[in-house]
Amino acid sequence: MTVWALSDSHFRHAMVAEKRGFESRDAHDEHIIASVNRLVKPDDILWHMGDVGLGKDEEILEYAARLNGRKQLITGNHDRSWPGDRDSRKVQKRWLEVFESVQAFARTRFSGVPVLLSHFPYHGDHTVNERHTQYRLRDEGAWLLHGHTHSSDKGGKDHMIHVGLDAWGLKPVSEGEIASMIAKAS
Repeated sequence: MTVWALSDSHFRHAMVAEKRGFESRDAHDEHIIASVNRLVKPDDILWHMGDVGLGKDEEILEYAARLNGRKQLITGNHDRSWPGDRDSRKVQKRWLEVFESVQAFARTRFSGVPVLLSHFPYHGDHTVNERHTQYRLRDEGAWLLHGHTHSSDKGGKDHMIHVGLDAWGLKPVSEGEIASMIAKAS
């Protein structure tokens, strides 16, 4: 069993599909699913650091359900199950039909290395102003795996590793790759 991480799949999101060079959101979504499923086996753990998709929950969750792995969700600001959404409690049960867990952040280990998981980085954004700062974890020196920024930069400094698909060639990153990055930075 391997542990994997990714963020920002953005299923059904036409603007993201276009920015990633796809002619349609269908082509984008099918590419993401195929890319993930080439690497992730059904019994692997897949941590998804949020922004699963944009639009109706039923449609987004149909695509998410097609991803291999035992899926764990760290919610992002585009997910209706994110606690920053005032109606998140109303959809929580439906999201738990696809994901084994749905939470705002988590603490775990990747290849024995303790890490925090959050959609949001300690600092930084893909806009001029940092948004959602009240929902960000405080940097107290722990390594953080995050998404949100849509940067091609994988990080590895400031105790942050960006696991967003945009940084990893639209594929998930393995626990071994993450542990290697942490070891090089330490």
